[in-house]
Amino acid sequence: MKIFMIGGTGLLGSAAASKFIQESHQVITIALPPLPTDFNIPGLEIILGNYLQMTDETLLSYMRGCEGFVFAAGIDERIESKPPIYDMFKKYNIDPVDRLLKLAKQAGITQVVILGSYFAYFDRVRPSLKLSKTHPYIKSRVEQARIALSHANDSFHVAVLELPYIFGVQKGRKPVWTIIVERIVKMKKRTYYPKGGTTMVTTTQVAQAIYGAITRHKGAKCYPIGYYNLTNREFLVIVHEALGTPNKPIILIPKVVFKIAMFFETKRRKRAGVEGGLNLVKFASLQCTNQFIDPSLGSNLLGVEPDDIKQAIIDSIKLSYEALHTSNMIDMKKD
Repeated sequence: MKIFMIGGTGLLGSAAASKFIQESHQVITIALPPLPTDFNIPGLEIILGNYLQMTDETLLSYMRGCEGFVFAAGIDERIESKPPIYDMFKKYNIDPVDRLLKLAKQAGITQVVILGSYFAYFDRVRPSLKLSKTHPYIKSRVEQARIALSHANDSFHVAVLELPYIFGVQKGRKPVWTIIVERIVKMKKRTYYPKGGTTMVTTTQVAQAIYGAITRHKGAKCYPIGYYNLTNREFLVIVHEALGTPNKPIILIPKVVFKIAMFFETKRRKRAGVEGGLNLVKFASLQCTNQFIDPSLGSNLLGVEPDDIKQAIIDSIKLSYEALHTSNMIDMKKD
């Protein structure tokens, strides 16, 4: 099988590309330059460039002859921009999926995987929180999934992977955890963190889920992806170990206190004239709960296997700490 990818040199895309190639499949990807330090996946065909600026005919020329398509691009909730920020999420998360799936169908591709967010899953199972109505980022992921699944038919199969916290490293690329590590390091005597917990997976497990969705999935479906469910205290114990401060006290903040802190962060954004993907005050109603997902809902169906989540967290935290002291790592890019 030949796989076409958008974002095949990123943290998740490269892990998936390696998995496909190891299983004797071909992979071609369009990716934004520059590549991470010492990036090397033997057999991966890379076209450096911005797919958003390519014509339909150019994209079709890369898609023809492929049976599978993986969209491992887009932007996440860390982005801040002038309001309305939803326009930015629409530009990078929604419109490209609609365009690319139309082209993929024209090119004869039959299997599609879109990397989404587990916030869309919680929007379905916790309707009282009104997540997609309150948070621009979550709204964009829900709409992205809706658009993607609308293209499916008997010969065009679409799977949306609703991904949670992910741990793993790619040399030369700044981990998403750098911001969290910076905050924890600045709290010298004790670490303050909201109550709650989350499901999490490793990059290897995401690659397995992508591979499973391409090779097993039929129809149109969203797969909530989770494997290890850790409370925030359990997570922070590992973080402190990675940072060399295993005895540092952990203070879990109740929702009401967390909301106050987020109120002041929201005021900072307003003064700066920017908007975030999440309404931070209202997000506390989800953030301070256990955002757990049973593996049977998605991961097991796609062939995800156990992995060393503790080591993946340690590796991610150590690279994040390193990123605080160097400027030569690639950060998240849009264009």
